[in-house]
Amino acid sequence: MRLGIDVGGTFTDVVLIDDRRGHISYAKVLTTPRNQAEGVINGIEKILAATGNTMADVAYIVHGSTIGTNALIERKGAKTGLITTEGFRDVLEIARIERPDAGLYDMTVDLPEPLVPRYLRCEVRERVGGDGRVVTPLDEDSVRRVAKYLEREGVESIAVCLLFSFLNPTHERRVREICQEVIPHAHISLSSEIAPEFREYERTSTTVINAYLQPIIVRYLDRLVQQLEERYGRVDVRIMQASGGTMTVDVARHHAVHTVNSGPAGGVVAGSYIGRLVGDAQLITVDMGGTSFDIGVVDRGQPRVHSEGAFEGYPVKIPLVDVHAIGAGGGSIAWIDQGGALNVGPMSAGAHPGPACYGLGGEEPTVTDANLVLGRLNPRYFLGGEMALYPDRARRAIEARVARPLGLSLEEAADGIIRLVNANMVKGISVSSIEKGYDVREFTLIAFGGAGPLHAVELAEALGMKKVIIPPYSGTLSALGLLVSDTRHDYVQTIALNERDVTPQALLDVFLSLEEQGLTQLRAERVPEEAMELIWSADLRYEGQSYEINTPVVHHGHRMTDEDVRETIRQFHELHRRIYEYSSIDEAVEFINLRVTAIGRVPPVELATDEMGGPDPSAAEKERRPVYFSGTGFMECSIYDRRLLKSGNVISGPCLIEEVASTTVITPGAHARVDEYGNIVVTL
Repeated sequence: MRLGIDVGGTFTDVVLIDDRRGHISYAKVLTTPRNQAEGVINGIEKILAATGNTMADVAYIVHGSTIGTNALIERKGAKTGLITTEGFRDVLEIARIERPDAGLYDMTVDLPEPLVPRYLRCEVRERVGGDGRVVTPLDEDSVRRVAKYLEREGVESIAVCLLFSFLNPTHERRVREICQEVIPHAHISLSSEIAPEFREYERTSTTVINAYLQPIIVRYLDRLVQQLEERYGRVDVRIMQASGGTMTVDVARHHAVHTVNSGPAGGVVAGSYIGRLVGDAQLITVDMGGTSFDIGVVDRGQPRVHSEGAFEGYPVKIPLVDVHAIGAGGGSIAWIDQGGALNVGPMSAGAHPGPACYGLGGEEPTVTDANLVLGRLNPRYFLGGEMALYPDRARRAIEARVARPLGLSLEEAADGIIRLVNANMVKGISVSSIEKGYDVREFTLIAFGGAGPLHAVELAEALGMKKVIIPPYSGTLSALGLLVSDTRHDYVQTIALNERDVTPQALLDVFLSLEEQGLTQLRAERVPEEAMELIWSADLRYEGQSYEINTPVVHHGHRMTDEDVRETIRQFHELHRRIYEYSSIDEAVEFINLRVTAIGRVPPVELATDEMGGPDPSAAEKERRPVYFSGTGFMECSIYDRRLLKSGNVISGPCLIEEVASTTVITPGAHARVDEYGNIVVTL
């Protein structure tokens, strides 16, 4: 058995896969903010009791958490110092010349404040040149002075980022030794270990984020492991990464930055798993919760992974699943701007006070209130009946804040809120797909999260998509994604060579060195040799370009030929054409970074299939009630209980399918079928 645990802001989701029977069980418990490990233990106890198992039956646990993400959002990381090369103290402040997207025309917009204030950014005398040779030896006295200063200032963590240390890390390692002598309790992050790549600002930013989060992550993991071992004995715990893979607790202690955004990554991985079950390799995944709408792309069966991105406006140079998030969730607030136009989001009512219909003091109209007014939510079956909703409060909020000011009826105002948030989500999907060179009509939409199935079919219709999948366990799908994720470690080395100067042997030497690091790590984690996979790739660009495209490297085992190099370049031209609609085959190509990804494959999850039933879903119909649809108004609809639907059942819209954690809206003219795995497959 395998246990997946995804700690969210409100709920901790727990999923148990029984590989013997191909059965999945899940549970939700409240997150315990002061000590999240308590919520994890509560969730484990709940699901073990419900399934009649013990921890002895569990092979391993995979854990995802929002601790790092929340620390960045709330700016509650550790007090951190930065040690850098003389003259480079202000790299974090200077950043790049690009302005934030939202501020292209706003002359007052600014980048987020650096996580390390200027008085804690210190310089030491040393210099390594662009060829990796020492130009100025490290002045160890300057390091000691800086370390003593940071100790007096009470820093808990130190980021060390020296110029060209990715080519020669000797000085950084010596700085760490000296700092450990002066401040033995401090956590120290070296850029040559966290982000050994060129681009000074991004490398510094990544190392600083790691240092900023490391003490918090280490304290949490130590507490979690201690409590698990006190209760259950030795437990194999793995931590989810933003790259869509897992790592050991020991690795996570030193690479805290990799834990940020691991939850959304798990959702995309789970979407790709569902796609493999049903035979779809081109997928758009959408996760709509209370605050955000997270969009991922699965291309040719694999989640799209980039070698750089940003967390809360801070750039990072680590592999991460490409997830685009916008402020569109069930709690997104509807409001009228000074020009009299209706807007929805990005502000959210959150969990407290929440939407007006929660009855917890919220007065602002939200997307959830609009869905309730339009009959799309059952006030008696929200969270399976555990939480009551108050339709009258939703009506009052929409009437007072939207309908009357705009001269609309209550239903027109609620419908306007839904259509507008749908338009925002359609735009977000377009940014992640159409603007990246994909034809969204060739993709299947997989929707999950509490609110995703409410809007999925309408989103697909607006985008011209032909199929929507609402998977089972949609409210806990990210936790399922943790369990189908492989062990993953990434290694990189910058070479920055023009194709004219590249030789197969030079590439091979670097790849074999990186590969050996990956094999050593996988063997240390006791990954069987037959489960190991090593993937070679390179970041390529045209001469003079500023950014690269990660390209698969052609090779034959531990051999490379001139033809392999030419084929790799040819693939780069094709990728460039696919993304940007043009390629320049006569332009010289540069090899910037070489990468090796070391994968430890987990056993495949084999789900039990249901016996095929007939097409008639009437046994699952629980009631009929009016539901509002744009252009037609209220229509009498069948309401189905998802738990009672059988494989092979065919459902025609308009109708609703209710489950404990979500509700699926099937629009007029759409048809759905329940497949053998319990997925609701909607065709348009």
